[in-house]
This record gives sequence, structure tokens and C-alpha cells, in this order.
Amino acid sequence: MTVLEVISKSSDFLAKKGVDAPRLQTELLLAHVLQLPRMKLYLNFERKLTESELDSLRKLVQRRGQREPLQHLVGSTSFCGLEIAVNRHVLIPRPETELLAEAGWLFLSTLDSRPSTALDFGTGSGCIAIALAAKCPAARVVALDVSAEALTIANQNAAKNGAAERIEFHHGDGFAALKPDERFDLIVSNPPYIASAEIETLQPEVRNHDPRGALDGGADGLDFYRRLAAEAAAFLKPAGKIMLEFGEGQADAISEIFAVQKWIVESVVPDYSKRERFLIARPPQD
Repeated sequence: MTVLEVISKSSDFLAKKGVDAPRLQTELLLAHVLQLPRMKLYLNFERKLTESELDSLRKLVQRRGQREPLQHLVGSTSFCGLEIAVNRHVLIPRPETELLAEAGWLFLSTLDSRPSTALDFGTGSGCIAIALAAKCPAARVVALDVSAEALTIANQNAAKNGAAERIEFHHGDGFAALKPDERFDLIVSNPPYIASAEIETLQPEVRNHDPRGALDGGADGLDFYRRLAAEAAAFLKPAGKIMLEFGEGQADAISEIFAVQKWIVESVVPDYSKRERFLIARPPQD
């Protein structure tokens, strides 16, 4: 069977299974099997696959048809140009979260203090912390997570991307994992924000494969924002900022949560699709 034939057949299979962009998904899986850049497949449409290659692809396509995420099948994803390994213990980074990381490193780059300091609260795969370290080599980055399994992946990703020596990883439940006198220029977080009852309505790739602890934000999805609004200011420098990602339709409620705690909400920033997605705020001023 040729490359073109297997792309056509596998794409039809994935389409029947309800997978979005079935041809693209097939091409990415085949490129992974053949260890080729995806665009080079177009120069090799008449190439015949070996039985071993066909068998490997067939297994991956079947798993993708069962709605296992593509990123889990190939073992990694791209985030801000960095290769980030992912598995069932960490949330797969979404493209919009790149905007959160970018806002963080742009802010750090404006500071006169050296080294500037940043905290990634709930680091997961480590993607945000690693992006900050990569873009701001002089910064000191701290990353924490309650999941030991997630921190194993985050450490591996930091090492793979040459940032292991500039990120301190802490295991623990929120700010209790830090020294009480720690102070940061920036706290950044993409916390769980899905309401508990809504998780079962998500796509199978998310509800069955992303860790529930990285999704479940409590009854209304806002538990972690209440916690951050109440606790984060004590760990920020007076001129510091907090930058948070949130879900669709949550902007007003989260802004109010922070306003009640006397934070100064600077802005609510849209994502690529123009949906309100990020909150930027400064700590209460004495």
C-alpha cells in the first residue's frame, strides 16, 4: 500500500470515528511512523510502506479512532517552539496557553531587577515555566505542582529543553510548597477551570485522557481563582503581577473574585479566537 493510499484509507476511518481533521491527523501519525516531516509525505505519495510500517500505523490509527489524543500517541507536542513530552499525567498544552506564556516573558523582559523571578503555579508538563526560562535566561523560575507524576514529566521536559538548571520544581499543595518569605515578580497559572459537572460533556480526548485534577475547578469551576485571589498576593512583590488563564464566560466572575480581595485588575485579554481568556492583575496596594 502506498503513502497516498494509506492516507486516504486511514482518513476515512478516522472521519467515521468522529475525529476532527482526520486527514491531518493521519498525516501526522504517518509522519511519526516514517520519521519524516509531514510535508515530505507529499513528495513520497507513491512510496510503498513496509509491513512493519503498516502495522505500526494501523495500531496508532486504531487508538486515535478510540479518541486517544494524537499528542499521547506521538509522545509530545509543540509549545512556543519547544518540544514538550506529554502523557496521561499532564494536561496537553493548548495553543492559547502560548499567549499566556508570551505575556509572562514580555513582562519579565521589561524588569530592571536581575534576576527577575517567576512562579508557575500548577506547572503540569512544565511548558509555561520552560518557555519563561527559555525566553528570559536571566530569570529565576519556580514551578510547583501537587502531582509527583506531573513533576517527573516537567523535569524531563526542562532537561530536554536545556532549562533544568534554571527552574526549581516544588512538589506540594499550592503555596504551602514554598518558603513563606518567597516573593516573585510574576505568578502565572493555567489552573483547573472546568465545572465538575461539565467534565463529562467534554470531548473524549479530554475527559478520558487529561488528568481530572488538571480539569476540575470545583462546582462552578472557580475554586482555584478564589484560592489564588486570597493567597497569591503574599508571594508577589509590590510591583508584581499575576497572569491567569480561564474558561469561556468566566471573565466577569473571576474579575469580581479578585476585586473583592482588593486586587487591581489591569486587563482581561482575548485569545486567538477573540474570546476573553486571560486576566492580568496587580496585588492590593497598602
